[in-house]
Amino acid sequence: MSGHAHAPEGGNKGVALLIAILALMLAFAEMGVKYGEREAVAHNLEASNLWSFFQAKTVRRTTVQVAAEQMETQLPLATDPTVKANMEKRIADWKATAERYESEPSTGEGRKELVARAKHAEERRDHERARNELFEIASALVQIGIVLASAMIITGIGALAWAAGGLGGLSLIVMLFAMLKPEVLHMVMH
Repeated sequence: MSGHAHAPEGGNKGVALLIAILALMLAFAEMGVKYGEREAVAHNLEASNLWSFFQAKTVRRTTVQVAAEQMETQLPLATDPTVKANMEKRIADWKATAERYESEPSTGEGRKELVARAKHAEERRDHERARNELFEIASALVQIGIVLASAMIITGIGALAWAAGGLGGLSLIVMLFAMLKPEVLHMVMH
């Protein structure tokens, strides 16, 4: 056709095998992308819900604190000992409730605990985002490798197959970082 020399048939079989391996790697990279996206969204939703809960606790805490402070200003005006005792009990109850809203280790639903839980969810979200980004890079590397290997079959230029294999190897390294320690490679890249 064009007069270019083609690689021997065995060479094309080797490149076809390389393309098959790269396609398998692409499938794994894409699975990693989907998993990372799903987990990042789940942890982001969890963090958002916890921050909303924190805000609600803050509003409730402020409300009972204001009520206690208002009643404290009215306490000296109470002349009936029964009314005064009831007011003192109500003030103590509101203060205890405000403290419980601030920290409630038994349920993990005090403001202090909610902040810690929300920050932890954000850390997990960021971890999954870093993982997802690396899997996307690995996927792109493998796709380019497949294109180069396919071009080798057409052109017969052996260096394209080597480049495709190199990109596949690089993609494998990126995927390993994505699975084991995404933050390390993510920090280097940013």
